[in-house]
Amino acid sequence: MGWEALEQWGDDVVRGEPLTGGAGVNAVWRMRVNGHLAIARLGRRSDADLAWETSLLRHLHREGMPMPVPIPTTDGRYFADGLVVMTYVEGRPPETEADWRRVAGTLRRLHRLTHGWPQRPGWRSSTDLLHAETGTRVDLGEMPAEGVVRCRAAWARLTDRTTCVVHGDPNPGNIRMTADRVAMIDWDESRVDVPDLDLALPHNAAGLDDDAYDIAAQAKAAWEAAVCWDSSGTDQFAVKRLAEVRPA
Repeated sequence: MGWEALEQWGDDVVRGEPLTGGAGVNAVWRMRVNGHLAIARLGRRSDADLAWETSLLRHLHREGMPMPVPIPTTDGRYFADGLVVMTYVEGRPPETEADWRRVAGTLRRLHRLTHGWPQRPGWRSSTDLLHAETGTRVDLGEMPAEGVVRCRAAWARLTDRTTCVVHGDPNPGNIRMTADRVAMIDWDESRVDVPDLDLALPHNAAGLDDDAYDIAAQAKAAWEAAVCWDSSGTDQFAVKRLAEVRPA
């Protein structure tokens, strides 16, 4: 249905302007719903995928974490025809080392609150990809064989770790800070994985020891290379990230 699905949120919905984000997978727009600022995201995720994400966000909101909260349709659904409408979150991105330490605290709270959470439908964790070839937007068959060996070597260092929900993309554009809270937005890449993948932060703000930071940074670079790789091998971000993954 596309944007026509907005009518399922009632009569007082005004579509504003497009926003950046969504990693090319979604269209994201600023909205007004019943007079309040909101964000609408339209993509091609399955209903099971969107049910997982909206359930996660509502769980974390109930636990007191600041974040975008799914706004239900007039008949109580949290998504419709690939469209999700969420509350708008004000704030600025992190800038200083102290800011990033606050971000690390928020991420660790996320990890504590989601031990034992089920995997996002159709997704794989980094350690799953030691044996699987595909999952979500990852297709290791598209990557050069030598690159796959390096990525798997990086992920192998994470085996036997406890898993939980990771945000998956804690870059400055996905963080909204104020004086009294840190909110993570854009949960489109969240999944169940090893928490250290969220904690390779600027300034080593999570306070990992040298070994742990290196393991996390290498595994994160390998993940980003794999998830962004295209069949032509010309995605420059993916090429750059793969180059940062050392040989085993």
